[in-house]
Amino acid sequence: MGSSARGRLSLLVPLLAVMALVAAACGGDGTDETSASASASASGEPLVFGMILVGPQNDHGWSQAHFEAGQYLEEKLGAQMIVLDKVNPADRPETSVEQVVTDMVDQGAQLIFATSDDMKDGIEAAAAEHPDVPMIWSSGDNAWAEGKDYRPDLTNLGNVMGRMEYGKMIAGCSAALTTQTGKIGYLGPLINDETRRLSNSVYLGARYCWENYRGEDPASLGFLVNWIGFWFNIPGVTLDPTQVTNDFFDSGYDVVISGIDTTEALVVAGQRGGAGESVWAVPYDFEGACDEAPDICLGVPYFNWGPAYLEVAQSVVDGSFAPTFQWNGPDWADINNPDTTAVGFVKGPGLAADASSSLDEFIAGLADGSIVLYTGPLNWQDGSVFLADGEAATDLQIWYAEQLLEGMEGASSAK
Repeated sequence: MGSSARGRLSLLVPLLAVMALVAAACGGDGTDETSASASASASGEPLVFGMILVGPQNDHGWSQAHFEAGQYLEEKLGAQMIVLDKVNPADRPETSVEQVVTDMVDQGAQLIFATSDDMKDGIEAAAAEHPDVPMIWSSGDNAWAEGKDYRPDLTNLGNVMGRMEYGKMIAGCSAALTTQTGKIGYLGPLINDETRRLSNSVYLGARYCWENYRGEDPASLGFLVNWIGFWFNIPGVTLDPTQVTNDFFDSGYDVVISGIDTTEALVVAGQRGGAGESVWAVPYDFEGACDEAPDICLGVPYFNWGPAYLEVAQSVVDGSFAPTFQWNGPDWADINNPDTTAVGFVKGPGLAADASSSLDEFIAGLADGSIVLYTGPLNWQDGSVFLADGEAATDLQIWYAEQLLEGMEGASSAK
């Protein structure tokens, strides 16, 4: 998680100590947000930004990827990060996103990153309350003019998201190239458009590689999604991801792909693999996730938030910030370039050499457009038509995934 060599300037701020810092940070002179931001930019002082994380900053998953993007800004821009993690109803039931934003702004934050779809209501309210403070809601769509939830009134709230659909397709392919039982399990978080489209992308990648590289009937591929109810385990609220993963393996699923923020699927697979079972896992979100159980890790699709966040931060410094919707894809010339790609895939030691070669071919096909998986005929899980024969999906059709796809098992909506 970053070291002193990185020169991290992060300020880890307990919420209850915030107001004690306000006077020191702002001098109690009543300077408004706009003039404070302009003054900092004009004087060449470091940009101060707030990073709100839904989980622990060292979760080896979603939140750590955002935290390290904040460190990337500190390194590249000389900025200073104020960070509060575990901002969720279980860990901080009395703390609202809106309150956290206000506290960070009071400390001098000139830019705010809210990094979970679960923060929708809070960050939209905070953006309205602090209209002169640029904000980013990562995974949201309020700045997408064609989107269903477009909010033109929020002129300071933009969106950044990676096209993880590609990373998930690659993950699904790696699983299909590896499975010995023909049964792949997907450990899902909660159910919404985002999680459905990512699950669908895993399935499409797995089905394509099962058929085209393994020479198998796509109808013979088993693919089950089990949802735990949130992005990570909340005892007494969600299903236990450790138990769900064990249930997959006990039922003959020999590859489990994680869609949650944390690494239980990988840990369980590592334990069972270490006991001699032929099982594998694909973690999610964080580039270094395979390190917890490398021998059975097929690889990890991960977000690289740094380049997009740096662009946003630079626009704030330059005074050119605009509330845009960014849905950024991989840098196909080098999907693991930390300075250019938004989505990457690191192969794991558990991926066999022949499977690795086929996976390279698959990635190349995605890159040059010869493989386009969101093309019909594709049906929804209930048999209704999603894409007609030869029809290519639009971004809107992919983003707002109504159901799981035909051929997948598991719930398409919360009961």
